[in-house]
Amino acid sequence: MTTAADTPVADSSTAPGPAPTFDSQNPANGDVVGTYPIVSASGVQAAVARAKAAAAWWADLGFEERGRRLMLWKGVLTRRIQQLAAVVHDETGKPHSDAQLEIILAIDHINWSAKHAAKVLGPQRVSPGVLMSNHAATVERPPLGVIGVIGPWNYPVFTPMGSMAYALAAGNAVVFKPSEYTPGVGKWLVEAFAEVVPEHPVLQLVTGFGETGSALCRAGVNKIAFTGSTATAKRVAAACAENLVPVLAECGGKDAFLVDADADVKGAADAAVWGGMSNAGQTCIGVERVYVHEQVYDQFLDEVKKRTKDLRAGADNGAKIGPITMPKQLDIIRHHITDALERGGHAVVGGADAVGDRYVQPTVLVDVPEDAPAVQEETFGPTMTIAKVRDMDEAVRRANGTVYGLSATVWSKKRGVELARRLRTGMAAVNSVISFAAIPGLPFGGVDASGYGRIHGPDGLREFTYAKAIARRRFAVPLLLTTFNRSPGEDSLMIQVMTVMHGGANQLVKAPRRFRQR
Repeated sequence: MTTAADTPVADSSTAPGPAPTFDSQNPANGDVVGTYPIVSASGVQAAVARAKAAAAWWADLGFEERGRRLMLWKGVLTRRIQQLAAVVHDETGKPHSDAQLEIILAIDHINWSAKHAAKVLGPQRVSPGVLMSNHAATVERPPLGVIGVIGPWNYPVFTPMGSMAYALAAGNAVVFKPSEYTPGVGKWLVEAFAEVVPEHPVLQLVTGFGETGSALCRAGVNKIAFTGSTATAKRVAAACAENLVPVLAECGGKDAFLVDADADVKGAADAAVWGGMSNAGQTCIGVERVYVHEQVYDQFLDEVKKRTKDLRAGADNGAKIGPITMPKQLDIIRHHITDALERGGHAVVGGADAVGDRYVQPTVLVDVPEDAPAVQEETFGPTMTIAKVRDMDEAVRRANGTVYGLSATVWSKKRGVELARRLRTGMAAVNSVISFAAIPGLPFGGVDASGYGRIHGPDGLREFTYAKAIARRRFAVPLLLTTFNRSPGEDSLMIQVMTVMHGGANQLVKAPRRFRQR
């Protein structure tokens, strides 16, 4: 690894005197695990200026050489999974196994973006049509330039990598502002990249709080990729709008889990518990609301109770759930639980006393009114509500009844895909949970209050480029459209041609066979 002095981190200030710093703490015990600079607006601007020059060099390397460097970076992460997982564990408190899982997924995404960038972003031939048949038409996808990535703390490797790896593969330089809760993870990733790309600061780090992120929005980047709350996304978008900087926003969710009458109930219960409780429930695509067909409701609830009976949060090796990383979230979790109970809900697992000073024990609530915060607002803790429904029509209606639209899960043997299509979400898993996030070729993102834009897959590569159309005349034709020298006869001929081609009253558009019935 590079030394601290060699790490591509922006200067915190251009003024003389000691630079302001902040501490990164282990949420499990409050221990300080690192100290980092609070990068000022001038420091951010300097980083972006360096990135602009680096971006030109990086883009000129071409797809193959960039891909080779990204594969080397992937190799560094793979060989040092345990080392990086220890940093993630120290800064988030999550168990080592959870940290390793998100790193493995991130590695797979680096691999996919490196291997597919040329195919997705290389020049694509386009039919010029009859009128312009003497032309060749292509669409190219040049990189935007410098991408600012503002990352979250809950998955500090996997989530920002969905922007960084794809932006880098597309030919951009990146300035990365990690969460103030996980700056050490960001520093580790940037240092590892500098080992395989030592020539220029293609990937840089700026650490700090909201002011640093705000400065990044205004520092001349060509796009911001943000992951965080809907409220913060609105502030990011407002700051970027000052200079028409486009934003990719991956925000929160209140994801629903539907269980049909014919579902594998045991499998569904196991998936719901893991989807709702893993990473202490601090997952934007985690399971927070469950709607179960009345025919299997009691069985499903019994299976959930069995799987949560011995599941607990703690710091010892036997605990499967870590602490709540962001301390102020504890009050939100506590409020959602107590409010649900006051409204007539019942805790079949956990309850109001499940919320401690650092940890929250698994909590399952039933009979919670649909307008309660525990159902409508993002809880971001190891809790879930379970509701009985008459049929899947009711389940779909209630699932679509929040402002969010990130992802959803459906368990059904016969109607899984049909129900998934009816849910207003950017992603859905059928008879599995969160599986779409582990498939690099699928786009990741939401609708409505869950954000806009996509990471991952071909869409994720295109997000960090712009479409450039090129039309090249191959040979001259007698009927030239783009001239003042057209004669009345040529204009008349042009009208006749268009009438034959497009003037029919019964012209039909046929969809491919696979799209004719849905």
